[in-house]
Amino acid sequence: MRLRLPRWAAVTAALTVLAGAGTWTAVASDDPPPVHRADRTLDVDGVRLDTSYFTGDGDGRRPAVLLGHGFGGSKDDVRAQAEGLARDGYAVLTWSARGFGASTGEIGLNDPDREVKDVSRLIDWLADRPEVLLDGAGDPRVGVSGASYGGAISLLAAGHDPRVDAIAPRITYWNLADALFPDDVFKKLWAGIFFSAGNGAGTGSLPGAGDGPATGEAPAAGEAPAAGAGKAAASKAPACGRFTAELCALYQRVAVSGKPDAAARALLEARSPSAVGGRIKVPALLVQGQSDSLFTLAQSDATARTLAANGAPVAVDWTSGGHDGGDQETERVERRVGAWFDRWLKRDASVDTGPAFRVSRTGGVDSTNGRATLRAATADRYPGLASGTTALALGGAPQTFANPPGGAPPAVSAVPGLGGGLSGLSSLGVGLSLDFPGQHARFDAKPQTGALRITGAPTVRVKVTSTAADGSAVLFAKVYDVGPDGRQQVLPAQLVAPVRVEDARAGRDVTLALPAIDHEVEAGHRLRLVVAATDLGYASPAAPAAYTVAVRGPLTVPTAPG
Repeated sequence: MRLRLPRWAAVTAALTVLAGAGTWTAVASDDPPPVHRADRTLDVDGVRLDTSYFTGDGDGRRPAVLLGHGFGGSKDDVRAQAEGLARDGYAVLTWSARGFGASTGEIGLNDPDREVKDVSRLIDWLADRPEVLLDGAGDPRVGVSGASYGGAISLLAAGHDPRVDAIAPRITYWNLADALFPDDVFKKLWAGIFFSAGNGAGTGSLPGAGDGPATGEAPAAGEAPAAGAGKAAASKAPACGRFTAELCALYQRVAVSGKPDAAARALLEARSPSAVGGRIKVPALLVQGQSDSLFTLAQSDATARTLAANGAPVAVDWTSGGHDGGDQETERVERRVGAWFDRWLKRDASVDTGPAFRVSRTGGVDSTNGRATLRAATADRYPGLASGTTALALGGAPQTFANPPGGAPPAVSAVPGLGGGLSGLSSLGVGLSLDFPGQHARFDAKPQTGALRITGAPTVRVKVTSTAADGSAVLFAKVYDVGPDGRQQVLPAQLVAPVRVEDARAGRDVTLALPAIDHEVEAGHRLRLVVAATDLGYASPAAPAAYTVAVRGPLTVPTAPG
């Protein structure tokens, strides 16, 4: 199906080819085949988008790929991947999103009327290129990929523009409101980092969201310095940086109150792939990080379930890294993205696109460099987050603990940029977490008689009672792997699940959906459920209160491929 969009009649006139911008990479005889890069500025509704267009040797028309960058980054972050795809026979277009790099405009967080419309205009431009393969008039054969912010734009482009033929989003979100306000609890640490990244010069992605330009690499000939657009926009309103006024107001309002409101949720949901989920029906490779407290595996799971229900071919790949850090497996993932596009853009049915589900697991430590080694587990179907469950009884009487005044000191779980390195080693018994005495309840299962592999999101039913004036409670649930001595404990992937419970003055039963993880519990180890009143990464009530938690059923643990 192809939507015949109005032709972008002014695109040729609005296109400025920067002086000296056309370059060839690779000049030595032992280098890879050369790639031609042309840097251009495209005018879209008065906004200047900084773009680079990559093509390799060869005659004839070829499929096109759009590569988006992570939040806080620019087109330079995806240059190496663009060159690789160009050598493999694609016409590749990269761009700095509005408000980033040398592009002008304000950051709309992938607003359908701003950033998403920009992608459709880029597709219009590709349709006019003589080397790009067309499926019809004005309809280029095109795929879209990117990480984090760039991953979301690939999903949104597929939902808004039927000319998109395949996508490969990486470590991204399905519903941005759910990602930043999980169960209506404000993810304040990540939101603050997110907002700060939009206040700078646009030269550095969020942790784990991009590789960034090579050290010491100068801008290409004719390329404007990346900081120019950012400084100009930031000077107008220091508190808002380059965000639109409505997004600035949203953040300030929620950050002050510590609790999202309906208007904030609605604004972010309208900019989320979930808003157009029913229209995304193209082949999708979904790559998500296990070391990611910003966009968790649950975001990818919601994407996979929706797209599969739409009838789209879907493959899911859980990598070791994520926004919290760790091994991003960049080389392997980019090879798989290339194979995915070979299958669905080049229409080469002989290409092996990999399994329907793949998860990277820590297989030990490399003695030569001290880094964790990785191995893969695969399945011929995506199992979701709740398959093959095992029920484990939890012991312990109801426990009462305090929500401290001001929510301080907070418990510690994930730390952006640090947690990934720790979570990658959690299966080796290494971790960093902290729960203060008197501020949490804990319930233990019996030691395992054999190894147990958790793949998915454990659940448990509990009763919560609160003495807060409004009868509410904000809690943070997590599952520890506890060693045989009963003291050494590891928090898999450093993840915690927030939950807001209303009307709990007389007690209320709730089901806790714990973080989705992939982790092996060794024989002799036990699982420990901890429910805490605070967490460093989240906003919690400032007023002191007492919470009582009682277990109402077993800890249900999902398992998947071995």
